[in-house]
Amino acid sequence: MVGKAIPVEEVRVLDINAEHLGVRTIGLMERAGAAVAAFVSENNPPDARIAVVCGKGNNGGDGFVAARYLARRLKVCVFLVEHPDSIQSDLSRTNLDLVRDIVKPAEAMDAKQFDVIVDAMLGVGLTGRPREPYASMIKAINSSRRQVVSVDVPSGWPSDLQVRPHSTVTFHAPKVGMTKKNSGRMVVADIGIPKDAETYCGPGEFSLVPPRKKDAHKGDAGRVLVIGGGPYTGAPAFAGMAAMRSGVDLTFVATPEPSALPVSIYSPNMIVHPLPGEVVTEKHLDALLAWAKEADAVAIGPGLGSAKETVSAVQRFVQRCDTPMVVDADAIGACGQRPQVLRRKRAVVTPHAGEFKKLTGKAVTNDPAERIVAVEEAAAGLGVTIVLKGPVDVISDGEYTKLNRTGNSAMTVGGTGDVLTGVIAGIMAQGATPFAAARVGTFAAGVAGDLAFEEKSFGLLATDVIDKVPFVIRRYLLASQL
Repeated sequence: MVGKAIPVEEVRVLDINAEHLGVRTIGLMERAGAAVAAFVSENNPPDARIAVVCGKGNNGGDGFVAARYLARRLKVCVFLVEHPDSIQSDLSRTNLDLVRDIVKPAEAMDAKQFDVIVDAMLGVGLTGRPREPYASMIKAINSSRRQVVSVDVPSGWPSDLQVRPHSTVTFHAPKVGMTKKNSGRMVVADIGIPKDAETYCGPGEFSLVPPRKKDAHKGDAGRVLVIGGGPYTGAPAFAGMAAMRSGVDLTFVATPEPSALPVSIYSPNMIVHPLPGEVVTEKHLDALLAWAKEADAVAIGPGLGSAKETVSAVQRFVQRCDTPMVVDADAIGACGQRPQVLRRKRAVVTPHAGEFKKLTGKAVTNDPAERIVAVEEAAAGLGVTIVLKGPVDVISDGEYTKLNRTGNSAMTVGGTGDVLTGVIAGIMAQGATPFAAARVGTFAAGVAGDLAFEEKSFGLLATDVIDKVPFVIRRYLLASQL
């Protein structure tokens, strides 16, 4: 995503990934504030009078840093919109303490006494319209007829009540939706976020998973339907248990009768729907579609086999299913024979190189750049998210692309692809978009494999990877939502 405007939800992803790579948040805030101060200093005379209006979040923290730098050579006053005790983070409080001698409450600000107003009230985390006391401050700044510089994004953006700045110093990249009309002159400041924080999946991807409700009931955290099995019994069981371990409440496995008993024995935590016959066929279609409507995500493909009647059933199911899907294994080849059934579906397709050729008719090379282009083109053409599995996984929705480098060579053992399918389906069932679920799931399954490798080395099994998934969720998902 380097060089493009980024969606606002990616800002927290970058911050967390940067810290994971050793770039501390305190350093990012310091450089952000310094960049704002440099812009204001360079564009105003030495006798300019500066008001820095700060909110209680990290946007305000950037403002405190900017005020500290500006105060070295200009007349500066910091105005707090809320009481100092409301400052949310230790980092922002620390930076507030460094400028406390020039801090006043926002209601004391007389805009006529200043030449420039620095807007550091609200950042990219805003949802909905600003409430008081911010609403009144936004109106006051807009009517001040003073030069206004916003920090990262104009406060209140993208609602209809927002600061209308002359300039915005935005960090790392513009945010999708920012324009000259709503943000004024945009200046992009490099604050030291490593390229790898944006290029590769990391712990920050977990911030894209909606938090659980504290008053949730059974089923609220997601229901997954796995459609698989027949010729193979382990694959649907692995996918189902991986979905359970990713945090969903309920997993249903629809599988032909020969697989139903082994899956049930594997774990009573999954609810098994036995399908009459040896393989999935079109006679099962109505039941499968009905169960899919009750699910939050469907994983189709693990262990299905490639019987002619199964291929036809998969094609018709995918074409008619409106539930978000993960399409894997034998289902990829089936869809490759009629790619139009996949177009514009809310789907993640998870091929290895051979399956990618079945899906697109095009072979992929080992050249990393060529693999990225191939995946981007295929994802854009089909309108789905594709995860091309390999030593470095390529994940793209056709517009944005991320790479994943977790995992290890021991994960060539059978069943690990089914684990990946289950984890992605589980994350998607919890409310993540297909592209976000693909990123989170691929990173999480890889880290789980790395943890398993520490214990089992090249003797690790798919079940070992499943067992480590909850540890990955605990380590990264909960931390990202603090």
